[in-house]
Amino acid sequence: MSENDIKLEPNELAFIALTNEYCQTIEKAAEGIDRDTFVKTMTKLLPRIYISANDIDMNPMANVYIDSALDETAYEQIRDTISQVMADEDIYLEVFLDDMKYSDTPISASISENLADLYQEFYNLVNAVQYATTSDQSDLLGLCYENFTDYWGQTLVNVLRALHNVRYTAIYNNDF
Repeated sequence: MSENDIKLEPNELAFIALTNEYCQTIEKAAEGIDRDTFVKTMTKLLPRIYISANDIDMNPMANVYIDSALDETAYEQIRDTISQVMADEDIYLEVFLDDMKYSDTPISASISENLADLYQEFYNLVNAVQYATTSDQSDLLGLCYENFTDYWGQTLVNVLRALHNVRYTAIYNNDF
């Protein structure tokens, strides 16, 4: 089978498009967005990414590597911007950390850090696939799927839980 015969599946293309949309949404937060709009957008986008990642259903690729296209300064700018948008709602109690099993005290997590971690994963993927051959794109998606099962899938659902709480507590209290 030649490179010309290899095509990405619609689910793979949808996943790439959603991760690109996520990155664009996060980048637009720096242009000034209110918390309510940001939270509403994230609570709509994150579940779609999670479902789309599940639909890829790829075998992990052990021989592929995604270069980090996002430097530490850019990561910190993204995290700081989201932290400013989230303000006093940025910190939440986390229950799905391994450390929680051994802790008598609550462990906190940060919406901004979780969303920046997801941004880094997706930014690196989108940057890598745009210059890759279709075969390599498929391999890169396989690696992203492996990272989904090992790391960022749990991060996504954890931060979605926190964002859900922010959004619907505000609606219940007539703040939205």
